[in-house]
Amino acid sequence: MEIIVIILIGAVAGWLGSMIYKGSGLGIIGNILVGIVGGFLGYWLLGKLGVNLGTGWVGAILTGAIGAIIILFLINLVVKKR
Repeated sequence: MEIIVIILIGAVAGWLGSMIYKGSGLGIIGNILVGIVGGFLGYWLLGKLGVNLGTGWVGAILTGAIGAIIILFLINLVVKKR
């Protein structure tokens, strides 16, 4: 059951990150992966900065979205649009 929740939160966070950061589209699978990895990055980075966006779904989605935005920014730095 936990893996389904992680995938759902990752999907929403990846989608939200891609809506905020307009860059190259990665598709639904790409957004889910960016959201999941972004969640880990967001929790790590915000933890280092001493920032907590709350608990529960909303905090997890916001944290994941922040991480997803950072990852999307880095991806767009590496892969230039033609």
